[in-house]
Amino acid sequence: MRRFSKDWKIGAAGLLLASVLGGCVAVGPEYAEPEAAVETGWSELEASLVTNAPPTDPEWWKTAFADAELDLLVEQALQENLSLRSAALRVLQSQQQLAIAFGSQFPQQQQATGGASRSKANEMIANNYSLGLNIAWEADLWGRFSRQVESASAELDASVASYDGALVSLISQVAQNYILIRTYQSRVEVAKTNITLQEDNLRIAQAKFNAGEVSELDVDQAESLLNNTKATISTYEVSLQQFKNSLAVLLGEPPQAMTHLLTATNQIPKVKADIAIGMPQDLIRRRPDIRTAERQLAAQSAEIGYAVTELYPHFSIGGTVGTSGSQEGELFESDSENWSLSGMFEWNIFNYGRLRSNIRLQDALFQQQLVDYRNTVLSAQADVENAIVAYLKSHDQLVSYQLAADASARAVNISQTQYKNGLIPFNTVISTLSSDAQQQDLLATAKGNVSGNLVKLYKALGGGWQIRDNRDPVDLLPESVKDEMLDRTKYWKHTLK
Repeated sequence: MRRFSKDWKIGAAGLLLASVLGGCVAVGPEYAEPEAAVETGWSELEASLVTNAPPTDPEWWKTAFADAELDLLVEQALQENLSLRSAALRVLQSQQQLAIAFGSQFPQQQQATGGASRSKANEMIANNYSLGLNIAWEADLWGRFSRQVESASAELDASVASYDGALVSLISQVAQNYILIRTYQSRVEVAKTNITLQEDNLRIAQAKFNAGEVSELDVDQAESLLNNTKATISTYEVSLQQFKNSLAVLLGEPPQAMTHLLTATNQIPKVKADIAIGMPQDLIRRRPDIRTAERQLAAQSAEIGYAVTELYPHFSIGGTVGTSGSQEGELFESDSENWSLSGMFEWNIFNYGRLRSNIRLQDALFQQQLVDYRNTVLSAQADVENAIVAYLKSHDQLVSYQLAADASARAVNISQTQYKNGLIPFNTVISTLSSDAQQQDLLATAKGNVSGNLVKLYKALGGGWQIRDNRDPVDLLPESVKDEMLDRTKYWKHTLK
C-alpha cells in the first residue's frame, strides 16, 4: 500500500505540471464593447407631458395608471406566464452550459477501470483481477478552454437579458390587452347609449307619422340607423372576447378562465403622471434586446479565439495507476502494482486551410452580429421616437375628439328639439345622430389610444425588467416546476433551491 500511495504522488505531479502549462495567454482577439450611433436627444419632446429625466419607478404601470385590477393582472402574469417561465428555463440551460465549459478546464478523462477474467489453457485454469485509474489532461496553453468559458459566460448573460426582454414584453402585453378590453367595453357602452337615443328618435318619428305630420320615410330612416348601431355591438363583442382570450393566455390560463373576469365595465385607465423617458444613450444600458445583442456579440468574439487555437499544437499529459493479480487478495500487494505517465501533442498541420476558413467564418459571424447590434441600437431609438410622437399626438387628438364629441351631443339635442317643432326635416336629425354615434365612438377609441401609446412608450424604453431586482431568473421559477424537475431526476438536488 505504501508503494501504491507513492505512485499516486507521481501521477499528481504530472497533473500539476499540466496545470502550470495551462496558465498561458489566450490567443485570438480580445473583446471590447462596440460603439454604436446614438443621438444626444429626442427629436419629439414636449415638456408638459414628457421629460428627459431618467425613469425612476420600474413598476411604471402602477405609477402611470393607478388601476388596481391592472396591478393584479400583471402580478398574476409574472407568476404564471408560460413564456416567461420558458425564458427562465433557458437561463438554467445556459448555466449548465457554462458549468460544462468550466469543467473542461480540468482533467478531461477520469476513468476508473476494473475487470475479472477466468481462462483455461493446457488443463490449467487461471484467474486475473485488475483495478486502475486513467487520467488525461490537455493543457490550456492557448486559451482553448478558457475561450469556451468566456463564450458560455457571455451566452449566460445574453439569456438573462432575454429573460428581461420577455419580462418587459409580458408586462406591456398585459397592460395593452387590459386597455383594449376596457376600450372595447367603453365602445359597447357608447353604442348602447346611442341606441337608447336613437330609439327615442324612432318613437318621435313614429308618433309624427301616426299623426300624419311626416311620411313613413322618417320612420324607415330611424329604424335603419338604429339597427346598424345594434349591429356594431356584435362586432365590438367579438374583439372584446378575443382580447380576453389573449389576456388569459398571458396569465397562463385557458380562455374559459377569463369569462368570469373583467365582466364589470370600468373606465379606460387614464394617464396619471408625467413621463420621464431619459436620454437616448440610456437605452444601451436599459433595453434588454440591446444587452442581449451585445452579450451574444461577446460570445461570438470568444468563438474566434477558440477557432484560432486549432492552429496550434495541443499538449496533454496522462497517466494510469493500477494493480492486478491472479487472486483477489493480491490486488494491493507491491508486486502487483503498476503505473505509467505519458505526454503527447496533436497538431493539425495538414488542415490549416480548413482551420483558417473556420477562423474567417467565425470572424464573419462576429461582423454580422456587430452590424446587427448597431442596427438594434438604431431600431431602439426609432421605437422610442415613434412611441413619443404617437403618445404626444394622441393627446392632441383626444382634445380635438372631446371637443367634437361635445359639439355633436349638443347638435343632437338641438336637432331633436327642432324636429319636434317641425323646424327641420328628419334627414338632419339622422345626420346628427349618425355623426354623434361616430364621434362618441372615436372619443372612446382616442382615450384608449392615449393609454395604449403610453404602454408602447414604456416598452420602447425597456422599462419593467428592473423589478427582478438582480435575482437569478431560475430562483423565480415556481416551486411546482422545481419539484417536477426534482421528481424526474435527483441531479437537480443541489442546483435548484
